[in-house]
Amino acid sequence: MLLDSASLWFRAFYGVPATLTAEDGTPVNAARGFCDMVARLVRERRPGAVVACLDRDWRPAFRVRALPSYKAHRVDPTAGDPSSPVGGAPDAEAAPPELGPQVEIILDVLDAVGIPTAGAEGYEADDVIGTLCATERTDAIEVVSGDRDLLQLVRDEPASVRVVYIARGVSKYELYGPEDVAARYGVPVARAGEGYAEMAMLRGDPSDGLPGVAGIGEKTAAQVVSKFGSWDEMIQAVLDRSDSRMSSAVRAKLARAGEYLVAAPEVVRVAPDAPVDWTGERRALPHEPVDPDRLAALAERWNLTGSVDRLVTALKGE
Repeated sequence: MLLDSASLWFRAFYGVPATLTAEDGTPVNAARGFCDMVARLVRERRPGAVVACLDRDWRPAFRVRALPSYKAHRVDPTAGDPSSPVGGAPDAEAAPPELGPQVEIILDVLDAVGIPTAGAEGYEADDVIGTLCATERTDAIEVVSGDRDLLQLVRDEPASVRVVYIARGVSKYELYGPEDVAARYGVPVARAGEGYAEMAMLRGDPSDGLPGVAGIGEKTAAQVVSKFGSWDEMIQAVLDRSDSRMSSAVRAKLARAGEYLVAAPEVVRVAPDAPVDWTGERRALPHEPVDPDRLAALAERWNLTGSVDRLVTALKGE
């Protein structure tokens, strides 16, 4: 099980009351919610191993070079100011100042439990997840995220990849495989993951600053993608006026977006070869915390006893 960690702790932060604090007044709502989410996922999905995947760069330079609007609207307006909560980082993500300290608490808890984290310098968690999926040949993978972009990873072979989609909450997750993505988004089941990514490029995504192609909505995008065997084949049809699979109206819209269509794949597709590094040992999911004394101290200090107990119980399979 690969966790899109930021997706979980952001949802926990906004979904759990901010009135939950440690004795010193530090908010711990995100930490509590994150632990409870992981406990529930472990209890219900019973993974053989869990990896918490991290953003080492939430807005990678290679994506910004390809498309300057990528996540530009999320940049903290105080970035570059040494007095800002993000410490003056020049391209920091706007995020609640109460969340940052809780991320450190979460990472400490994961370390004491024995759940490793994985990241890659200059890449997002999506790329870490994409790389771990691309390099896995035997074990089935479940990706946990509230980000639809990761639906591009679903597959059956060589090892199955499914997405546990938590946009409506962990208790109401939806499990997506190739057939589910094809049915929901109208892309070909034989290449549902790739088809979803291509449909997303055409449709666009305002939440990521991805403009898409003007005049092409989700339904039309899926119809266009379904007529071709690859992105390159579709682009060739834009240039080849004799290709009857593309109407003149759609061809004209795509032609006007030519520069964007060249840039979009590098922005939307997750990297299959990010230089992943690990904290903690890659191991099977522990049935007991690897450092129970430290875990108990963290739980007491940060008022997380109930959530940590539920996580430990889930690890035991109880």
